[in-house]
Amino acid sequence: MFTGIVSDIGELVAQEDAGDRRLTIACHYDPATIALGASIACSGVCLTVIETGPYQMDRSYFVVQASKETLDVTTLGQWRIGTRINLERALRIGDELGGHLVTGHADGMAAVVGREPEGGSMRFRFRAPDALARFIAPKGSVCLDGTSLTVNEVDGSLFGVNIIPHTQEVTTWGQITAGDKVNIEIDTMARYVARLNETA
Repeated sequence: MFTGIVSDIGELVAQEDAGDRRLTIACHYDPATIALGASIACSGVCLTVIETGPYQMDRSYFVVQASKETLDVTTLGQWRIGTRINLERALRIGDELGGHLVTGHADGMAAVVGREPEGGSMRFRFRAPDALARFIAPKGSVCLDGTSLTVNEVDGSLFGVNIIPHTQEVTTWGQITAGDKVNIEIDTMARYVARLNETA
């Protein structure tokens, strides 16, 4: 489990197709603290660490594998060498729950359809896949590229969020523009409420 609070920005430094895709990600985590088999959310996608080590200067690296299914339904299939990645270590008992509970099981991709300044923040608008739109509600939570965000408004499959300057600086949101796609995970509670309503 995760909270959608990004703790580092990683960089894809190598990838290799060998059945699954092997991804090497440089980061600022101490490799001694990353156990083999640990889960790290990579732009909202929970992946399992299979190797770690020192990289360059003050950075280390970890290696994960992504299946064809993961590559097909998330942005991982579009990653290239140099792609910047929002990273979050798995939640531990006693950690502060600063965002909302996130599983790291991305539901699909949302398209960025607009970006414009609003006060000191940046207002983003997205188009959600039709199958997910009904789970997104004003003032509800949504996880986009591994970041816990509050929904401002919803209009059919379109919805908007505001991203404050701090979040733009410590995540990849400062470089995301209209036309990009981001990983989306809907709020687990919204999914269960919808399912209960279907069976009621």
